Formats: sequence, C-alpha cells, structure tokens
Amino acid sequence: MYDICVKLRIKEVTFFGFTQDNTKRPQVQRKAFVDACIKSVQELSKCDAELLVVGNTNSDMFPKELLPYTKKTKFGKGKIKINFLVNYGWYWDLTHAYDSSDKGKMVENIASADISRIDLLIRWGGRHRLSGILPIQTVYSDIYVVDEMWPDFMPEQLYNAIEFYQDQDVTLGG
Repeated sequence: MYDICVKLRIKEVTFFGFTQDNTKRPQVQRKAFVDACIKSVQELSKCDAELLVVGNTNSDMFPKELLPYTKKTKFGKGKIKINFLVNYGWYWDLTHAYDSSDKGKMVENIASADISRIDLLIRWGGRHRLSGILPIQTVYSDIYVVDEMWPDFMPEQLYNAIEFYQDQDVTLGG
C-alpha cells in the first residue's frame, strides 16, 4: 500500500488498527489486533515516511511497543504522512480536549488534531458505517466500500477507490 500511495503522490494516509470497542472482543481477536498493529507500524517505520500513532496510551490495551511512535517521527525522506489509529475511540478523542478537573473547560486540541481532514475513506469488510473513525476529520469524506477484509487487500481496490473519488462532486458543504 505504501508504494502505491507514494507513486500516486498521496500526501497522507490513515490506517485504522483497532478501536477501544474492539477490545471487548475475545482475547484471541484482541491479541491478533495488537500483534498486527505492532507489526504494521514497525514495517512502516522502515519506509520514507512521517509516522504517527494515535490512540489511548493510558489503556492497558495500547501496545507499549508503539509508545515511541505517538509523537510525529520522520523516517528517511518522509515522502508521505502516515497515521495509524491504535486503541482509538471517538469519545476518547473528542473528550481529550477537555479538562475534567476544571468543569469541562477546553484546554487543548482533540487527541487526533495532527491528522488532516480525510477526503476519501475506504471501508473494508462490506460495512457501510464509519465505526467511530475520526468524527471531525471525516465530516465531508466520501466513502468507498470494499467487500473484502483488509488482509485480502489487492492494489486494484485502491485504484478503484481513487477512480470513484475522482468522480465525486467535492463541495465540502458549499
């Protein structure tokens, strides 16, 4: 996927590893999510990219191996910005901006503030919902649905999604 995105001059891509809600699944699935995220982020760190992992690091479900990547880190020439959501939750993201000790006073940005607005969201597994992914950044996203699950990714699926997006009337609400 990285090579195709660089070739197509895509400036930023965000991967959704697993949600806080996914941590309610059976142990074997949780372990598979965590292991896949660790492996993927470690592989991406070998690429010419700026890498950022976003998720609730205070949770026991956040893989400690990924803590070094929770600050923007540039590898090589940083050809593309890659965001990776791990143990992410929309409620956690939005409430991160409020200080609970100061009666809800807004004190900083949402947790995902470093992730840009998303133009195209590719949803795997035939689902036609956002599942809580980045509610601020996806507000005007076009959604392309792929029936297969992510592990069965084929390059033509990305090309089809981009072709779909090129036919959209992007008005951003205007």
